Amino acid sequence: MRKAKPKKRVILPDPVYGEVMVAKFVNHLMLDGKKNVSYGIFYSALEVVGQKVKDADKSPLELWKQALDNITPLVEVKSKRIGGATFQVPTEIRADRKESIAMKNMINFARKRGGHSMAEKLAGEIVDALNNQGGAFKRKEDMHRMAEANRAFAHFRF
Repeated sequence: MRKAKPKKRVILPDPVYGEVMVAKFVNHLMLDGKKNVSYGIFYSALEVVGQKVKDADKSPLELWKQALDNITPLVEVKSKRIGGATFQVPTEIRADRKESIAMKNMINFARKRGGHSMAEKLAGEIVDALNNQGGAFKRKEDMHRMAEANRAFAHFRF
């Protein structure tokens, strides 16, 4: 490579829970640089999750983390061109990319849901992910199914 790798940016933890993971999620959720709006959406979504799921031993933040774990993919397929043919090669995903994919999937499928506010839609997607259903969970299952179907090409891994 001609240039040096860019340095990883340090993301400061969020003001309420002191979690870097929450701050990353809010950054993915944010539109047009309106971070306060996205923090408001996230915190109100967690309140709704706390009301919907009556699980006394877990806080809404722990429920959100559990939901993210449920929709985090382990493998993905990448296209690799070999001898004029393009193969879908299953590859394992780096830890930071896993987290990012899970967050983006949750947000994208929450945006597609029906509902009044984004907080309600996000809360619905979190509850669905907790129960191993919903769009984001289906996306993870599809990724795993595709990787399993193309397991024969795993020796092309790069």
